[in-house]
Amino acid sequence: MSSEGLQAGGTGELRQEIVRVSKWIIALTVMLPTLIEIIDTSVVNVALDHIRGSLSAGIDEATWTITSYLVSNAIIIPMTGWFSRMFGRKNYLVFSISLFTASSFLCGMAWSLPTLVLFRVLQGIGGGALQPLSQSILLETFPRKQHGMAMAIFGVGIMFGPIIGPLLGGWITDNWSWHWIFFINVPIGILSVMLVMLFITDPSYVRQKGIKIDYFGLVFLSLGLGCLQVMLDKGQRADWFSAGYIVALAAVSGLSLVLFIINELFLAPHPIVNLRTFKDISFTSGNLVMFFAFFNLFGSIVLLPIYVQKMMGYSATLAGMVLGPGGLATLIAMPIAGRLVTKTNPKALLAFGIIMGAYATHLMSQFNLNADFLTILWPRMVLGLGMGFLFIPLTTMTMGSVAVQDMGNAAAIFNLLRNLGGSIGVAFVTTMLARSSQADQAVLVSHLTPFDRNYQIAQGHALGVMRYLGYFGRALSGQAALGTVYQELSRQASMLAYNGTFRQLSIFMICILPLVFLIRKAKHEAPAGMH
Repeated sequence: MSSEGLQAGGTGELRQEIVRVSKWIIALTVMLPTLIEIIDTSVVNVALDHIRGSLSAGIDEATWTITSYLVSNAIIIPMTGWFSRMFGRKNYLVFSISLFTASSFLCGMAWSLPTLVLFRVLQGIGGGALQPLSQSILLETFPRKQHGMAMAIFGVGIMFGPIIGPLLGGWITDNWSWHWIFFINVPIGILSVMLVMLFITDPSYVRQKGIKIDYFGLVFLSLGLGCLQVMLDKGQRADWFSAGYIVALAAVSGLSLVLFIINELFLAPHPIVNLRTFKDISFTSGNLVMFFAFFNLFGSIVLLPIYVQKMMGYSATLAGMVLGPGGLATLIAMPIAGRLVTKTNPKALLAFGIIMGAYATHLMSQFNLNADFLTILWPRMVLGLGMGFLFIPLTTMTMGSVAVQDMGNAAAIFNLLRNLGGSIGVAFVTTMLARSSQADQAVLVSHLTPFDRNYQIAQGHALGVMRYLGYFGRALSGQAALGTVYQELSRQASMLAYNGTFRQLSIFMICILPLVFLIRKAKHEAPAGMH
């Protein structure tokens, strides 16, 4: 298979033969390393306590193994298109998989927390490029009329990773050791490099010679996204802007990103990210929808297990069982949406997915302290179904108006905003939950007066229970009863906070519905050279 066969304007018959014979092999080739990279974003979470104990670190220190990976991942994603143009996409893909594989081995061999954090940074640098590269390769390999199916394959990969990651990480950690959650990447990475060398080729337009390095763009982007990611990860724990270092991170991030935009638009002859892609209203609207969709998704799937474990007393296994079927619903919905996207109006599918997502989080806002398992499970499945029908038409329409030579840059931006939406969504819900719980508790406490009839009944009931149980003397029974009443009030305040936060997610989701009308339907013409 020669690269000439994929050149724009080349022999149509040869390109058609290549696409027909190898498109599924190419899909497997690019999705295999992407899947293990996505799994690695969540696989460490469940092994954190084992890592902390093994390396004699505190829990705050151990979380840097997660943060360091996310930061380096976020920084490298938008640079993917530029690196592909400079070094060639195939070369950069081989380099990324090789670095990810080697650093995974080093992570497993880490002898201290600083070395593990360093190797996780390298792992994030290697893995960050895999998502946009695989998406752009799939979109170029499959003809436009099959982009729905191509994005179904991609979507199954990025949705399956967060589902299997915690389960796989927990099983490996319990049965082997935490080292093996990294070692398991090595044989898969080696196989992936071999497949890429055999089946991936570069079109002529990918690599551009004579590109000058955009040093200022590199520095501003790295500082801006790096500081932003650390701020989002640590903000709630540090009470946000009451902590000096959070203020400093916000200032550095904001200034760096502003300077980055100025540099990319007006100063850099070869910008590291082509921001002029946002001149396309369809592309811009699609990215906004994706940002808020993953804001909703990640926010809700973070809140849900906290709610069932803290408020309902579920075990970690039961909490996983609440989340799992929702992921399964997404996996089922995506192939269906991939087929429907060319047979019906994709805008209708996208609107349906958004409405389902908003409806699911509205149902979650109706939870209470007496909800049964099925009541909690059903909204998660509705959300999973909605995300399946949202992701496919949104991706095909957003990327449908992008020229094939700009696909790498556009895919990098698209994946960056998807990841940022998830990160900001998680930071938002954890902050709102803490703040709302305090505010709701203050409101409820104002009703705890001797003149409130409900308070009198609750205190009398609690006092009777305490005296009946006999755990406290007569003098202490009154104080124990007050403690019981206050504990129940605290639970009710927390429940109200969960309801309010889910409600806000639902409102954000429904507010993006008008953006659907700004996204153009993708044209299903054949790729260049095919007839």
